[in-house]
Amino acid sequence: MFQGASDLAVDAKGRMAIPTRYRELITAGGGLVITAHPDGCLLVYSREAWLPIGLKLQALPSFNEQARWWQRLLVGHAEDLELDAAGRVLLSSTLRDYAGIGREVILIGQLSHFELWDTEQWKDKLAAARKVASNTPPPGAESFTL
Repeated sequence: MFQGASDLAVDAKGRMAIPTRYRELITAGGGLVITAHPDGCLLVYSREAWLPIGLKLQALPSFNEQARWWQRLLVGHAEDLELDAAGRVLLSSTLRDYAGIGREVILIGQLSHFELWDTEQWKDKLAAARKVASNTPPPGAESFTL
């Protein structure tokens, strides 16, 4: 289960160290799959957790323009990665460019996966969300309480 937020650095070669507390879960899940998200961040899944998502994407109707866009974005950008001996992954320049990833990033746990954001973009998203957020839960969560 991936939860919490971790501030991380990306080195000059594009490598990022995965926090130690998640490495065993990732290696037990067969490595990582990292792909693009429509919101402009990257999604980080264990390979095991990504497999059913990839199959669902593949099953979408190929003649539907929206489905093709999601397939191109999510499957087309998906990269299988392994942790190196130091617990790092190499983020490709394609993925870094897509998400505007610089030297400082934040890994945001979403239980089944992570979102990976450039730190400045995350701060901007968070500030914008706070301006429009209210105490009303999203659709489908009307009975949700904290």
